[in-house]
Amino acid sequence: MAFLTRFSKASSLARSCLSRCMSHVPENTVYGGPKPQNTDQRVTLNQLRQKYRKGEPITVVTAYDYPSAVHLDTAGIDICLVGDSASMVVHGHDTTLPISLEEMLVHCRAVARGAKRPLLVGDLPFGTYETSTSQAVDTAVRVLKEGGMDAIKLEGGSSARITAAKAIVEAGIAVIGHVGLTPQAISVLGGFRPQGKNVASAVKVLETAMALQEAGCFSVVLECVPPPVAAAATAALRIPTIGIGAGPFCSGQVLVYHDLLGMLQHPHHAKVTPKFCKQYARVGDVINKALLEYKEEVTNGSFPGPSHSPYKMNTNDVNGFFEELEKLGLDKAASAANAAAEKMNTAQ
Repeated sequence: MAFLTRFSKASSLARSCLSRCMSHVPENTVYGGPKPQNTDQRVTLNQLRQKYRKGEPITVVTAYDYPSAVHLDTAGIDICLVGDSASMVVHGHDTTLPISLEEMLVHCRAVARGAKRPLLVGDLPFGTYETSTSQAVDTAVRVLKEGGMDAIKLEGGSSARITAAKAIVEAGIAVIGHVGLTPQAISVLGGFRPQGKNVASAVKVLETAMALQEAGCFSVVLECVPPPVAAAATAALRIPTIGIGAGPFCSGQVLVYHDLLGMLQHPHHAKVTPKFCKQYARVGDVINKALLEYKEEVTNGSFPGPSHSPYKMNTNDVNGFFEELEKLGLDKAASAANAAAEKMNTAQ
């Protein structure tokens, strides 16, 4: 028995060493070697339905790249939405309309590499699903196959878009609908204007949400509508509502990553940051301060100092290097190297 125990331990060690040797990233590298992956399981539609039935709020945040996705993953956010809002907060456009499917797929793939736990949802960008149900299904398939998403979101303000949602669901793809202020429709809405503020508009919001439910959507985003309208929709539907500027009576909430972090401190973004957004931090101020400090230290020569110049040569190699430089006729380079070595030794 003792022999078997020792053999088991030896086998385990051998497997560990083999795994280490087979890794394409050396154990001791500039970047510290590979990191363990998050072992938590991906959030599923069934888990979201269970939260909805229990009355537990669903958390949704947008992400557009690997770092933001990792942050959402670490925070335990339920749904990570790769939104076409990337057009505004990442690409600097004034609306969501310009972003292309190819650009969205790049964002989706980056997010999929970083967020291991949240349900991943990709927006269908403007102009990629309105022409026909075939176009809509083809686009949705690409978002899943090429973008690595689990589901898609589309704006549903017209019968054609509701039909598109139904076709995508029938193709076996999970869909989130979107009603109220639908940014892709600003041409007909007359800008970024709240919806549901009069009787006719409020009824239309509710009817559209119910139509998306009947089309098979597993959830509906309610954007920029009065709280009573959102409450009515939430009560009428059998699927979760996700509010954004819709008050506290929805099944969950969504905010744009850059907005909630206060990341963008620039006049362009100040004019497009919505009134309903709460800033939980002012990350933009922190970034600006850090960049200014970096610029100052590089300018005055204090960075990089000894603590950030970690790579050393032993004395014999340093002297040998000087000699080789002199043999090559590079006296100026030899002097520079010698002065650098003396300065680093003095600083230490």
